[in-house]
Amino acid sequence: MLAFPVALGASTHEHDLRNWFGDPFFKISSAVADCPEPAGPRVTEAERQAQSHRRAEKGTTCWLAKECERPNAYAYDRDIAESIQAAVRERLPFPNTSLWVTVQGRVVYVEGCVSHAAQAAEIEAFIRMLPHVQRAVAIVTASPRAKSPYRLFRPR
Repeated sequence: MLAFPVALGASTHEHDLRNWFGDPFFKISSAVADCPEPAGPRVTEAERQAQSHRRAEKGTTCWLAKECERPNAYAYDRDIAESIQAAVRERLPFPNTSLWVTVQGRVVYVEGCVSHAAQAAEIEAFIRMLPHVQRAVAIVTASPRAKSPYRLFRPR
């Protein structure tokens, strides 16, 4: 009888989402009240294990291919995050949105809610202008109550 609660606890822990790699993750706007929060870089323990090899390979491949001045693609992420936050504070580029940013290995993911679908291209262009950004991907919705196009932190 004691094994049941222990098994239940283990199962729950396996599905806990955490930012295992410490990737920059932050909110840049909050005008859409019902916009669901993305999971961002938060993954389960099993997903962390699956991602570990790919991340190690990607990090050093950038250096070995002479595409990075730093020895690891992930070494740029904090600087990129700071650039994004400063640019957003300075320009306030995305009114009527609720957006979260994840930076992983010079790739910037922007997830959340926009007022119109065309804003996705505007967001990507804005992020790509910043130093060290290799790629920008906007995964957004103009319908916050519809099925989300991104993985949620707390599924509805």
